[in-house]
Amino acid sequence: MSIASFIDSPGVQHISLAPARGPLQSLYQQLLDEPEPGHPQAREFLLECLQEVAELPCELPQSPYELAVWSQLQHQRVTADYAGYLAGRRAGEGRRYFPRKADALHFLRSVAPTKLVDGAWLYGVLPHWRDYRVFPLVRTYLEELGDGVAAQNHVLLYQRLLASQGCEDVFDLDDALYRQGAIQLALGLLADEFLPEVIGYNLGYEQLPLHLLISAFELNELEIDPYYFQLHVTIDNGSSGHAAKAVQSVLTNLPRVGDAQAFYQRVMRGYLLNDLGVGSTSVIDSFDLHQQVLQMFERKRKVASQVHSDYCRIEGRTVNQWLGSSGSVAGFLEALQNNGWIRRDTDPASSRFWRLVQGPGAAMFGVFSPYESQLLHDWIAGSWQPETQTKPFRPRRKPQAALSLAGSSQHGELDRERRELIQELQGMDAYRRESRLIGLQAPAQHWSSAGLAATRTFAALIQ
Repeated sequence: MSIASFIDSPGVQHISLAPARGPLQSLYQQLLDEPEPGHPQAREFLLECLQEVAELPCELPQSPYELAVWSQLQHQRVTADYAGYLAGRRAGEGRRYFPRKADALHFLRSVAPTKLVDGAWLYGVLPHWRDYRVFPLVRTYLEELGDGVAAQNHVLLYQRLLASQGCEDVFDLDDALYRQGAIQLALGLLADEFLPEVIGYNLGYEQLPLHLLISAFELNELEIDPYYFQLHVTIDNGSSGHAAKAVQSVLTNLPRVGDAQAFYQRVMRGYLLNDLGVGSTSVIDSFDLHQQVLQMFERKRKVASQVHSDYCRIEGRTVNQWLGSSGSVAGFLEALQNNGWIRRDTDPASSRFWRLVQGPGAAMFGVFSPYESQLLHDWIAGSWQPETQTKPFRPRRKPQAALSLAGSSQHGELDRERRELIQELQGMDAYRRESRLIGLQAPAQHWSSAGLAATRTFAALIQ
């Protein structure tokens, strides 16, 4: 398969989220599976969240007419802070967020439930595209979907980022990590009733955060493609991008008849919804490599406690005995270190256990996923760094442009959904056709072959 045809076949990049285990995961999956306007569970959940933020202080100005200046000042502060960060890096400071690659992969996995529904809070405005007051929000949503171009669809970009790092199976995530994604999905199904809150949430989410700039820079240094994050830096700009459109949407939708201040208060509550859940910086700050390694081995223990032979004994116990009971993992890792199987703070290649995991003829090849292998590698390496990484600062590489789809085409089964969609639409009247196109742009659909085709058709329709 050519690169071009691979890029235009999003199905091969599907990311498998963990089976729902907690209440937030369950709601998240339910709202993906049931994109019904006015969804009762979405409404109940959103009301609870709005009640929670009702008493929180809000940084927005008291007058909506001051938002443009506020947004510009926010942008200036962030860019000034980023300039200070870059100056520190040039002076020899280390990476602020991701000192090791394992830190970065943990971050990418942990924010996946939010990134994989990117833009979902605006889904509910699509039926109202003819109303000039919400049209900028419609355009923002379509841009989140890449206007139907796979190489620019934000969810597909994040799926491919995860897949490129061997993190496509996002399992065993904490339930709390699904809260922001669930909020976005709920807002997207309740736009008719909660439009001020949708506008307020959009205002907050589209402002340029410092962590986005730093994340893009440090991922690039770790040779992890930062394009998804760089795209958001440019598309959310405060001059003509989503941040500017978000401010304008507040002003355009202020009621001329009725209580404009009450409307703005609801906008402010929607803005505060961004503060709920586990944010990006909290994810980064909470990473503990040793605990992650212990948890990873505990997961392995549950399925591997009886598959090892009794040939090898460590401190008089077989591997099966070490792995036979809960709580034994820490002792097992300590025994591996005491007996020379793992040599911490050195090149992992010098550890016999690592050579069982990676390398030619590795007896345990494939036992650990790429993410798990990175955890193990960085834990063993500890303070050791290869010579190529001893420089305190490495200049940023030029960002790689997204692969072009120009001239690419699909045939046969890969193109079946698009062809069948065209045939289906031909047999519909204008109202049903538009409804079908909107349905295929739901958060769980828009990145599929049919969803991309529907987005392109819809985008052309509303030009």
